[in-house]
Amino acid sequence: MATYKHFTLSERIDIEHYLKNGLTFKAISREMNRDCTTIAKEVKNHIIHKKTGAFGRAFNNCFHRMDCTYSYLCSNPACNHRYCRFCSKCNSVCKDYEEEKCLKLINPPYMCNGCNQLKTCRLEKSIYSAATAQRQYETLRSESRNGINVDEAEAIRLDNIISPLVQRGQSIHHICANNTDAIMCSERTIYNYVNLNLFSARNLDLPRKVRYRPRKKSSSSFKVDKSCRIGRTYEDFIAYMNENPDTPIVEMDTVEGIKGGKVLLTLHFRQQEFMLAFIRDANTSRSVINIFEKLYWELNPDIFIKLFQVILTDNGSEFTNPSAIEFDAQGNHRASIFYCDPSAPYQKGAVENNHELIRRIVPKGCSFNDFNQNDINIMMNHINSYSRKKLNNQSPHQVFSFLYGTNILKKLGAVLIPANGIILKPELLKK
Repeated sequence: MATYKHFTLSERIDIEHYLKNGLTFKAISREMNRDCTTIAKEVKNHIIHKKTGAFGRAFNNCFHRMDCTYSYLCSNPACNHRYCRFCSKCNSVCKDYEEEKCLKLINPPYMCNGCNQLKTCRLEKSIYSAATAQRQYETLRSESRNGINVDEAEAIRLDNIISPLVQRGQSIHHICANNTDAIMCSERTIYNYVNLNLFSARNLDLPRKVRYRPRKKSSSSFKVDKSCRIGRTYEDFIAYMNENPDTPIVEMDTVEGIKGGKVLLTLHFRQQEFMLAFIRDANTSRSVINIFEKLYWELNPDIFIKLFQVILTDNGSEFTNPSAIEFDAQGNHRASIFYCDPSAPYQKGAVENNHELIRRIVPKGCSFNDFNQNDINIMMNHINSYSRKKLNNQSPHQVFSFLYGTNILKKLGAVLIPANGIILKPELLKK
């Protein structure tokens, strides 16, 4: 019996074939000379849930669908179905909706692959796909070999030990030499954590670090906790948007001035082309969390949840604490964060394109150190008042106001600038 070996693509194809033929986990294990538990874990870890109907029949998992007499509940003018039992969108608005789950999925093999009713079933389906399982495996394998293996709790513990001592002028070597039992990391590891802005202490706080010319090195991805991407990948984002197509999307990114200086956090509302920007003293995870906490309470939780339902961002180290943004202090869910694929900025192209307007006012390579939040608000007011062809020659400010009202804009500090008074030149922020 094969032990301690990863599944290959051909083996996953065999598993999919056996499931389609109705074999049990025990039978598959005998055919493949693998442990039965190994087969079960492989299948359960790569289940794909699909809300699809059957040929000529829309998805509908309502328990009362066969006896339903409601009509046109979804109020969709494009809906061609007279009765809601034939519609896939009415479940979200029907007061009598009750989800029906297939009882066959409760027991092994937990899959619909070998079901003889698969072609006519209108319920949510659980499918094992060899190709998808292989992609998920390769992604997890790649991520497990990149970045730094430390979770958020451990990072906070180390930060509480090291940063106060660094602020007193102590070197990393001195701290590690006298706190070996508490730190339990090598000196080189601590330097890497400081260099990646994992701690409150930065390179500028180290007495000699800033004297060295930075060495050229290949770019490498960094994640505080590799599990933060599980369930938040770009594939998960696409699947979520397919199920919730009308959900507003906010793209999040960082705009740097000079290395080690102040940076901007940008929040771009994709549909309205409306962008918010917040200046931060350092490009750290804590600074991002603080901005969201401030927005959450200034806007009121109900408004915040309405605006920030889905947030799409990149894999920067400043975005490696998603749970602190997704949930408030009481554990209430307030947003869903998803990550773009590495080296794929085009997946959030709207925010990247809008950064060009920021660069007209603050060219690349210029510092943000002389600006405060009031200066940034002035800049964003001019950018958001700039008419866009995509918006039928309306400005993002006008479209956002039409959809959400002027009260929210006032809370955000947004002001509409007259069309002929807009300035998109460095002179706007010259003092």
